[in-house]
Amino acid sequence: MHSQKLGWLLLSPTIIILGLFGIFPFIYVLWVSFHAWNPFAANPGMVFNWADNYRRLVFDAQFLASLGITLAFVFFAVVSELVLGYILAQALLKDFPGKAVFRTIHTLPLIMAPIIVGSVWKLMTTPSIGIIPYLLRNWFGYDLNIGQSAVAAFTVTVIMDIWHWTPLVTLSLIAALVSLPPDPFEQAQIDGAGKSQIFWHITLPLIRPALLATVFIRLMDALRTVDEVLMLTGGGPGSSTRYIGVHIFREVFPKTNYGYGSAISVIVLYLTIVVCWLLYVGLIAPRVKRG
Repeated sequence: MHSQKLGWLLLSPTIIILGLFGIFPFIYVLWVSFHAWNPFAANPGMVFNWADNYRRLVFDAQFLASLGITLAFVFFAVVSELVLGYILAQALLKDFPGKAVFRTIHTLPLIMAPIIVGSVWKLMTTPSIGIIPYLLRNWFGYDLNIGQSAVAAFTVTVIMDIWHWTPLVTLSLIAALVSLPPDPFEQAQIDGAGKSQIFWHITLPLIRPALLATVFIRLMDALRTVDEVLMLTGGGPGSSTRYIGVHIFREVFPKTNYGYGSAISVIVLYLTIVVCWLLYVGLIAPRVKRG
């Protein structure tokens, strides 16, 4: 009994912080989502409108388009980061000249704030002064202008996200690969298994929990990306990079539509939970049942 009280006592600071900064804000946003509320209007009071905000979402073409391009952005960014992160993790497990320098440079983007990342990429992709348009024009004859081309803007935002967050995937997978037991790999090599067989039947199943945890983190981050894209493209040209986080920002701040913006936030949270749950059911749950 004494040990249980001590355990709850030690956990109490974490529980209090979680309640103040996690649970309470969510309940408040959920409450606001059932209201029409403009705090800067002549009458700033909340007006309870039941589920009108959620009904509006179903027929909001701009929201649906934003959701579609967000899912495309998340797919291309997260898949690319997983592939590149695994390749780099395997490379960093080996010794080669300049490994320490490369590892340091590779990790630097993680310490940069998203708004700084967006600002740097804005400078690098500006047609008149940017290094990227200059190199593309001189090497390949391609004029890059993310302010005019929707495809170019979408592609650059994906590349920017890959550049920023691939180091996180690399570090996570390095930790997973280092902790793997050597016995299954030695036995597979004795039995004559090839590299692809070892990867699909030994490496991938063993690192699956760490891989899935990394995917969860990147999914949650990518679905709510705002700062980088706002600084780089502002959601344009048109609405080609108006991802769901940018859409919420536009609804809440310029339009001061707090009730509708809160409803979108709740839907995005629900979507994130559903996607993560589907990944868990598809990749982890069958193994748990068989075990």
